Amino acid sequence: MANLSAVSVFILQGFSTVPALQLMSTVVFLLIYLASVLGNVSIMIAVTLDPHLNTPMYFFIKHLSLVDLCSTSTTLPRALVATMADTKEISLPACASQLFAFVCFGSLECFLITSMAFDRCLAIYRPLTYGVTMSSQTCVSLVVVAWVSGLLFSTFHMVNTFSLPFCGPNTIDHFFCDIPPLMRLACGNTQDHEAAGFIVSGCVIMSCFALTCLSYVLIVYTVVHIRSAAGRWKAFSTCSSHLATVILFYGTGSSAYMQPTAHYSPLQGRMAAIFYSILTPTLNPLIYSLRNKDMKAALRKFYPQVPC
Repeated sequence: MANLSAVSVFILQGFSTVPALQLMSTVVFLLIYLASVLGNVSIMIAVTLDPHLNTPMYFFIKHLSLVDLCSTSTTLPRALVATMADTKEISLPACASQLFAFVCFGSLECFLITSMAFDRCLAIYRPLTYGVTMSSQTCVSLVVVAWVSGLLFSTFHMVNTFSLPFCGPNTIDHFFCDIPPLMRLACGNTQDHEAAGFIVSGCVIMSCFALTCLSYVLIVYTVVHIRSAAGRWKAFSTCSSHLATVILFYGTGSSAYMQPTAHYSPLQGRMAAIFYSILTPTLNPLIYSLRNKDMKAALRKFYPQVPC
């Protein structure tokens, strides 16, 4: 990979190109990162230690929190340190590793969200066989498949991106090594690489999205046939948190990756990245705890002085 590139070091632009906004954005994103760490770690501890949360739904939520924690830790700490220490250089291998990790955790979230939709669908559409179908072995298998698929997906994108020659300039107009801004820096013909990445990403994202939509079609079909209003509300309330996560994930991430590089806007890309790489992983713990009585009860055991 190094032999194909005349650039050995990249320079990350940071959160903003306006110097006056750098310090303010650093403070804001530091607080957001601390909130993300606290929220996701709390969810993982609560699900692990509370026996009442020993169900498939919370098993997936725990792994989603782990992925969210790893995702934000892949990009934010380095960006914060680089801004505060004014050391924005990143070596080519480090840049490739960061891209690999970020794409891996992003795709993992996509696969986990799909598994969670399948879980909710079975719980509502086939409640009598739910306990047998969603056994602990099935849950572990779905998580393992998600990890293997995420590793393969990120390996493809890392190779597809860094097999291109980079001859300069070497300034990445972003706060981390992401695919669209790197493609813009390549000095070779990127059309084939861009097309390959678009096709693979499109197939994976659309397949997961289609399976998620199918799950919700079955859920809605079942809910509307429930006679009592209380029963309909109870069934739908178990999906509301997951539905909010689906909207956040696909609404922000797809807008950044499902468009040609020629139409990529650095400012728009940076703003979209803030949503899908920072805000979404930070909001997920709130989404899964604010309207969940069992989760709030578990968290209250660890933070008795904090109202939940």
